[in-house]
Amino acid sequence: MYLHWPREATLTSHEAPILRNSAFLFLPALAWWPILLVIVLGALSSPAPAQSPEIEMRELSSTQIKKGVGAIGFGGDGATWGNYARIWHEADTVPADYGESQFDDGNRFHFEAVGLTSPSTWHHLTFYGITMVQHGSTIHVNLQSPGLGSSAVPVTGYGADLGIFGKVAMPLWRGLSIGILISHETSHFYAVTDAAPGQSIHYDTVWRPSGGLGMIWQPNHRFFLGAREMVNNDMEFRTDPSGTFHGEVRSSEFRLGGTFSPWKGAWLDMGGTNLIRSDALARTQSHFYHPNLGFEQQLLQQQLTLRGGLDETSPTAGATLKVKRFQVDSAYVKDMARSRIGNFFGPSSSSVLLTLTYKYRTQNGE
Repeated sequence: MYLHWPREATLTSHEAPILRNSAFLFLPALAWWPILLVIVLGALSSPAPAQSPEIEMRELSSTQIKKGVGAIGFGGDGATWGNYARIWHEADTVPADYGESQFDDGNRFHFEAVGLTSPSTWHHLTFYGITMVQHGSTIHVNLQSPGLGSSAVPVTGYGADLGIFGKVAMPLWRGLSIGILISHETSHFYAVTDAAPGQSIHYDTVWRPSGGLGMIWQPNHRFFLGAREMVNNDMEFRTDPSGTFHGEVRSSEFRLGGTFSPWKGAWLDMGGTNLIRSDALARTQSHFYHPNLGFEQQLLQQQLTLRGGLDETSPTAGATLKVKRFQVDSAYVKDMARSRIGNFFGPSSSSVLLTLTYKYRTQNGE
């Protein structure tokens, strides 16, 4: 995955030696100190408390789609390889995604998604849209709600999540790129208590304006910095034997990361995530910092790429295979989103994600 910037951002023969001897060594060291701070703070963070089941499901689907399967296998750094500002690098493509998370207690979720990236337009301005559907049936969890009693009770239910996401990105000036995300997502979870099947509980969300902003700065072809901010808002409705209640669910996620190439075909990535969440109905709040670390190596003349990393507290691994106009990205994550959902759906899980991408037009228009 080598980045290629517009001609005006290409280094001249006189600038290259200077950057190799100064910026490549000194700039990364300066720029990465905030990322190192995030990693240190991550060691002091406590796991985020579990919130509502239909919201927690998103950590296994839409949260991952917004980063991309390649970035997930690389340690999930949404500030660099998973940044919205990189969409213009993926012009003229059609991606299809599949993901599955299997928990040790039998709970299982899967999602499918299909998208389209437009051709590069004015000044490399590029548009991207994707729609996603997630399902989970016979899900066993413990839920606490006033209509079910004073303590959490075992329930069995079904959950679904539907999302439509749009992105736009373009390079601006001297290696700086910007990207914008607009998202529309609704989630549902319906369950009955195991002890009394006549008692049920329903969770539904109504969309509120949500989106994000991403920026990437690449002073040379071996190093770049990225930052990404994302805000999600939902109005949640909970219906149980005591009635229907509603409250806002909010999250604000900030990511910062940097990556550099120590040798040809290799990338070393380091970043961090700061997440603030609140759920009015569940009466929970959380705030944590966690790291994102990754390394990848291109092989066979860039036709094969192998990668691995740490996404917050979840080990990851991945690979990319390119054959003509097709590209297959795969990723494996152990205990996906464990730092966010804890053991809400089960004590441990294994997740596999795949993306098949077809490039419908090459650069020379063939």
